[in-house]
Amino acid sequence: MYAVDSPPQPKPTTRARRRNRSDARVPWLLSLPTLLILAALLAYPLYRMIVLSFQNMRLRELITGLTPPWVGFEQYTKALGDGVFWGVVARTAAFTVVSVTISVLLGLSIALLMRRVHPRVRIFMMVAMMFVWALPQLVAAQAFRWLTDSDFGVLNYLIDKIPGVDFANHSWFVNPWEGWAVITTLVVWAGIPFLAISLSAGLTQVPKELLEAATVDGASSWQALRNITLPILKPLLTIVTTLSVIWNFGLFTQNWALRDGHPEPVYQTLSTFSYTQAFGQSRYSYGSAIAVITVLLMFGVMVFYIRQMFKIGEVD
Repeated sequence: MYAVDSPPQPKPTTRARRRNRSDARVPWLLSLPTLLILAALLAYPLYRMIVLSFQNMRLRELITGLTPPWVGFEQYTKALGDGVFWGVVARTAAFTVVSVTISVLLGLSIALLMRRVHPRVRIFMMVAMMFVWALPQLVAAQAFRWLTDSDFGVLNYLIDKIPGVDFANHSWFVNPWEGWAVITTLVVWAGIPFLAISLSAGLTQVPKELLEAATVDGASSWQALRNITLPILKPLLTIVTTLSVIWNFGLFTQNWALRDGHPEPVYQTLSTFSYTQAFGQSRYSYGSAIAVITVLLMFGVMVFYIRQMFKIGEVD
């Protein structure tokens, strides 16, 4: 048998190449106003923070207004050589991984459930979650602080009613595992509404015909989820997971409020550690250096998120 050569493909014309370049610029043009607004709001504070991280701002310079002495990379060297700093980095990363994993799994489970319940029940679930999503973080943290209070907490009262269990005056933050369980529960509880509603909207894009055909072919619910639903949801899952990583990595309000503005070392994250060093111990340049390192750690995640957004725009 002789191989039949396929006909040569026509080369794109100059007009087609110009159209392709124009289409590639559209996402950037649409994003330009937002990028300019963000630059106007964040450029100067970020610039001042970077400059301060290369200086040695002390309380004397802050009061007198004198220019702090320039010390170069001394603050960064101090931070990167500090075991306490790396402990905070590890703690922040571990919290982010655990909280994001739990949030995404629960959000996806609730989204799948919302597609199966009665429409009225679905509306009730969405309204309830919107109320949770609209609740300010500080208010939610104060509510959890009251729930877990060692003297008057409702949680201790209910657990103490279990036969053989003594939870009277139990402090949830003496044991770091229990304290972080409370903080993680609060963050997951506040993050589920966004994930569940977003993924529920994404599930509407899954063709019912594919699911029905899979059922007729004998596929189980898990096989249909793994081979049909999840591949279609993958772009949206990537975006909401990346957003959750960005939000949870910058944890500040929840652990700050639950610990009454004085988080113990074991409850410090990068955000609270930077703030404590700068304003609690008047080490402003050191706190700025930690903040810059935090921004650099998150920069890769932000770039990944932006690239995913543009990829979805190109597919659409």
